[in-house]
Amino acid sequence: QVQLVESGGGLVQAGGSLRLSCGASGRTFTYHTMAWFRQSPGKEREFVARISMGGGSTTYADSVKGRFTISRDNAKNTMTLQINSLKPEDTAVYYCAAKPGNNRATRTEEYDYWGQGTQVTVSS
Repeated sequence: QVQLVESGGGLVQAGGSLRLSCGASGRTFTYHTMAWFRQSPGKEREFVARISMGGGSTTYADSVKGRFTISRDNAKNTMTLQINSLKPEDTAVYYCAAKPGNNRATRTEEYDYWGQGTQVTVSS
């Protein structure tokens, strides 16, 4: 089992940057595909980005391509999401998620483990 804890959220002006982190417990972090999702008030949770076990394969939602960068450090059991050129529509609670094995999953229901989320608020 993997336990996930997000950090790094906050209030930022449009055009600014944030770096979100996801720390994982357990020795099996390396054997999980990791992902970021986000959920805005009144909306369904949506896929943001995923990264393969070794970090060599990434996928991004069209809405964040070119602005968000997902990465992981398996030696430190951490995953990060660098967010640049923030827009008000990026305001959401950001969640990290884990799924055993290498895969290209992008749907919420495909992921087995979830963190509690970290709030990102972008002011215009």
